[in-house]
Amino acid sequence: MYAVNRPASRRPELSRREIEVLVAWLHAESKQEAAKSLFISVSTVSTHVARIRAKYESVGRAANTKSALFARAIQDGYVSLDEW
Repeated sequence: MYAVNRPASRRPELSRREIEVLVAWLHAESKQEAAKSLFISVSTVSTHVARIRAKYESVGRAANTKSALFARAIQDGYVSLDEW
């Protein structure tokens, strides 16, 4: 498999906290489970996920589903398949 290096302008800059919430949510069965693992509210998880989606939208790479966000996170190096 070939690694794809995305130009910086096409990769949204997620904050460390956004990455942390994204990874917890991707590992979880639900936003409730992710919130519990991070000791935050479900609405906070939802807010972070919405901001992450907006950042992807702003660079022309919409990710409207959890699986699409998972794919984008792998493509952009925020997570790796080795984590799963």
